[in-house]
Amino acid sequence: MITTASLRGRAALMVGHCAGMVDLVALPIWVGTLISFYRFDPQQAGLLATLFLAGAVGASLFLAPIFHLLVGRWVASIGFGLAALGFAVASTTTGFGMLAVLHIVAGVAAGAALSVTHGTIASSANPHRLFAVVGIALGVFGIVFMAAATHLVATRGGATLFQIFAVVMVAGAAFALLGFPDKDKGTLAAQEKASASRLPRAVWWGAAGVACMGLVQSMMFSFLERVGSDRGFTAQAVTAVLIALGFVNLVPAALAAWLEKRWSVRSVLLVGPLAQAVLVLVIVNGTSFAPYAAAASVFAAVMIFTHTFAFGALAQLDPSGRALSATPAMLMIGAALGPIVGGTLVKQFGYESLGIAALVVDALAIYAFTKIPKASETKNFIGATV
Repeated sequence: MITTASLRGRAALMVGHCAGMVDLVALPIWVGTLISFYRFDPQQAGLLATLFLAGAVGASLFLAPIFHLLVGRWVASIGFGLAALGFAVASTTTGFGMLAVLHIVAGVAAGAALSVTHGTIASSANPHRLFAVVGIALGVFGIVFMAAATHLVATRGGATLFQIFAVVMVAGAAFALLGFPDKDKGTLAAQEKASASRLPRAVWWGAAGVACMGLVQSMMFSFLERVGSDRGFTAQAVTAVLIALGFVNLVPAALAAWLEKRWSVRSVLLVGPLAQAVLVLVIVNGTSFAPYAAAASVFAAVMIFTHTFAFGALAQLDPSGRALSATPAMLMIGAALGPIVGGTLVKQFGYESLGIAALVVDALAIYAFTKIPKASETKNFIGATV
């Protein structure tokens, strides 16, 4: 039996998290490639990324209520395998319509795999800490991806990006098939019992807050590379910022694990969206390289750090694992809107409009997070359902 505490089990979850969350690393290159190599406008490029994320949302919403019935190994391995096939085919075409269909297919498949991955993490003995571990893995993956993808796409063309995505998904499928952890009997029994009850109201508010932050994250992240390029910064300088972002992303998950018992979850959840909005304002309004580089390099780290605390809080509120198997939906229902909303705003009003949108959406995130109780009140809130 492979458990979440075993090396094989954790390796499968780490690779699965990296493959399923590839958008959190790749969006700037993804949208930038669609604009520069495929000659789509910002709205079209954003729409393609949105279709992938929307597919993931749909799969997650469908599977989350029945998570306790699923065999994670098969869902993850088949899901990542189909996503790999979708991206491999995408690398052979340049037509918008075909790319749109393939983005949806890949999104649904990867979203299904990621849903069982996150649900399994939520079922572990310490979801906060294990989510931090897979977050560190995502940081390492981000460094390798940014360094390799930017060079390969620049020298070999836009189709190379989809080939890289296919390889990443193949890795996710292989690791899932060989090492995806089983549910232990105690966890399975507890989930089946908890799944009969309704979710606490606070869980829905937490999901809304995460979705709002996901919207701002993808809205800005999709155009991070384009902002730098259109501000006149050199390609080498912008690439250096993206690689630095990957190194910075090694820190937040590990820091969140260390601070789990030291910092108030509520405080982190209220400050995180504010910090995110401020960084967006700096990125889109700065005209010199230093402020852009500083804000851009830590931008994704804020989301990773805040979401690790949110993941742990929601795991306490919902022991069934249903809510956190819907983590892809929480993140991507906002993230799915981000590229198309960001692309539309940029096309109509310029990059500065992203800052105003970030202020509004992150204000909504803060309001939603105020509905999550303090740790001392959690037991009382578990009984407050919808």
